Amino acid sequence: MIDPRPIGKILISKGYCSDEQVQSALLVQADRGGLVGELLVQQGSATKLQVLEALGAQLDMPVQAHIDEERIDPSLVGPLSIAYARESELLPIAKADGVLTVAMANPLALGALDDLAVLFGGARIEPILVPSEVVNAAINYSFDRRARADQVVDDMEKGESGVADIAMELEDAAKDILDEDDEAPIIRLVNSVLNQAAKEKASDIHIEPMEKHVVVRFRKDGVLKEVVKTTKKFQPSITSRVKIMGGLNIAEKRLPQDGRIRIKVAGRDIDLRLSTIPTAHGERIVMRLLDKTSTTLDLKVLGMRDEVRQKIDELVHRPNGIFLCTGPTGSGKTTTLYSALMTINKPDINILTIEDPVEYQLEGIGQMQVNPKIEFTFARGLRATLRQDPDVVLVGEIRDLETAEIAVQAALTGHLVLSTVHTNDAASTFTRMIDMGVEPFLLSSSIAGILAQRLIRTLCKDCRLPHIPTQLELEQLGLDKADPRLATATFYRAKGCPQCSMSGYSGRSGLHELLIPTEDIKRLVVARSDAGAIKRVAVAQGMQTLLADGAIKCMQGKTTVEEVMRIANQDEAE
Repeated sequence: MIDPRPIGKILISKGYCSDEQVQSALLVQADRGGLVGELLVQQGSATKLQVLEALGAQLDMPVQAHIDEERIDPSLVGPLSIAYARESELLPIAKADGVLTVAMANPLALGALDDLAVLFGGARIEPILVPSEVVNAAINYSFDRRARADQVVDDMEKGESGVADIAMELEDAAKDILDEDDEAPIIRLVNSVLNQAAKEKASDIHIEPMEKHVVVRFRKDGVLKEVVKTTKKFQPSITSRVKIMGGLNIAEKRLPQDGRIRIKVAGRDIDLRLSTIPTAHGERIVMRLLDKTSTTLDLKVLGMRDEVRQKIDELVHRPNGIFLCTGPTGSGKTTTLYSALMTINKPDINILTIEDPVEYQLEGIGQMQVNPKIEFTFARGLRATLRQDPDVVLVGEIRDLETAEIAVQAALTGHLVLSTVHTNDAASTFTRMIDMGVEPFLLSSSIAGILAQRLIRTLCKDCRLPHIPTQLELEQLGLDKADPRLATATFYRAKGCPQCSMSGYSGRSGLHELLIPTEDIKRLVVARSDAGAIKRVAVAQGMQTLLADGAIKCMQGKTTVEEVMRIANQDEAE
């Protein structure tokens, strides 16, 4: 029933404010205009929700304080643009038996309600008053959910937006995609996958054709997870769209291809390294995301212990020598070396790099990209670089004897050389390079330091739970119950919550093992001793292994025993 009384009278009757407060608002209104309800909120006499309840009583409209966003049908926002919804501050939230329920913040936006009635085929509109901040949050959530890859696929498989025509014309898929505008369903799907990957801070996107369907997976924090699965009929269109974006040959389906895609997501510039390979069920696509804006090239944020960071800082300020970073693909070696370079990147130092490929553009540093097709290799690039009067040289990877020998000679002739090698731990780097054919006495006099590293997932701080480690877990970490550090240690285990996508982890940090060659270690290298002997001496002289660093991070509550075992245990066993 409509309440004909003024807003102020209704608020007083509900006990939300006093007569004196209403009179004060009326005086302000008479002086400079405005709505009484808004003035009462501004002077702190009533809340927005209380004023909304009074408006609802005046207009006989129901009022809700909250919206259950999970229960909103995402298809209802299909006919709307997000700009229109935000401007009108309304959102369709349910439809049943010809009645469309609409959440709105402005009860006088009658024109917008008429528009919705037309858009939804003459449906009867039932408005509900909701605070503006609640409506806006629901709008953002619904449109974001609508743009998710799984929802786009669901729409496509239902035949929305004319996608059936594209699916039926697979032979002309490339032409259709090129001619379609941004509302084309395949373009929507690919864009939604890229946007979602960027938003979730995934490092890689995998588009994998199977016998009867296509699977999209993201690698986040080093772990792959399935994001969406769609029918096989969309595969040629998806593949062609991605290849077009990367400037690849869409007609060539028998050979691997590499390309690069540059996109902007919410103002962030993101580069994608694109790779396609032919498989039995079609072309498999992997895209590596390189987010320039979110990567902080600073040794302080890489999870290093203070003593490790200080020693690396000393190493990169040396006038000569070789500093090597080792670990598997995706362990953060390049980020560490870039961060180290940034600490010495000054106008009075000439820094040059040879990379494959150049991942991040660094201001003030000359960067080259190898190109095997024209025989521009690491070795050839390094030779050319040394004629450019460099102080510091970064070589993307030492993978053969020629590159290794030139790097050693450069270090011995007054240059600081930074590079990577693929070995399991720091000590194995010596034996690997000796196996390549480098003379041990040259290694012992040129290598200044070796950093082995891995990336581990860090616990989500919103849901982690305290944990008392078992005797077995302590043994796995190489800890003894009598270790005095355990007295102040805090262990946690992963649980899972919406903030971390139920994984229990959020973000990654590094495990580091820094080996600085001492005279004893140099003698072992010259004597061609095995990696185990070198490691034992290094540990005896104070080197913290990857496992020991993992144990420290467990005791600090940053990660779990299971995560450290997953990453570091395999190396300790060798």
